[in-house]
Amino acid sequence: MTKQVRFDKKTRVVRALAQRIERGELGPGVRLPGEHELAAQFDVSRGTLREALTELKRCHYIATQMGVGSIVTYDGVPLPQGAGWAQALAAGATQVRTELLSLARAERPELAVRYGTAQFVLVERRRRAADGTLVSLERALVPARDGLEHLPEQGLVQGSLAATLAAHGFQGGQGNQWVGAEPLGEQAAAQLQRPAGTVFLKAVRETFDSRGRFMEQVESLLDPAHFQLHLSFGAPQ
Repeated sequence: MTKQVRFDKKTRVVRALAQRIERGELGPGVRLPGEHELAAQFDVSRGTLREALTELKRCHYIATQMGVGSIVTYDGVPLPQGAGWAQALAAGATQVRTELLSLARAERPELAVRYGTAQFVLVERRRRAADGTLVSLERALVPARDGLEHLPEQGLVQGSLAATLAAHGFQGGQGNQWVGAEPLGEQAAAQLQRPAGTVFLKAVRETFDSRGRFMEQVESLLDPAHFQLHLSFGAPQ
């Protein structure tokens, strides 16, 4: 098979499946048929079919990642949780600047049962786009133990909370995330320089390390003009 013929067959599959998705024949959450069935349906090899599926994934028509998981995107750039959003934004050349607002000890008795401690370090940061617009506010709580209790005096490692946690032996193992929307309160509105009541996305994430120790709780208020939630699901076809 020549490269041109293979390309034409791949393009035919991509266009056909994209049209089905755009017309609603394959709606959100509908799982594609298996590789064997699709390859036979389009009379192509499985190699050609996989190239077509890769192209559809690149164009955000389908998701082919294992399991179920959600990530946040900034202007379409994925922001994986593991390395921290600051590094992800910088790597994506989005020119978003992170500003540290506060780094202080905090007591939260209401969280003692859930996280096994009422003593935390609060890290407040906001992010500013290249045009000067404030696009997010982040409030992170980390346990005031295992050296993290000294963060108010020592500061963050390389200006990164993810790097700081890793330097103190915390590696994410599992967690939960909730995403919704809510109007900004007076304090958050002032910090973001927006009118009170402006609706922002709200993401709350809690992470535990591989030993089950509480690692961090992060509440993020995100400008929906820039941030979106991206959900991937299902196993590779």
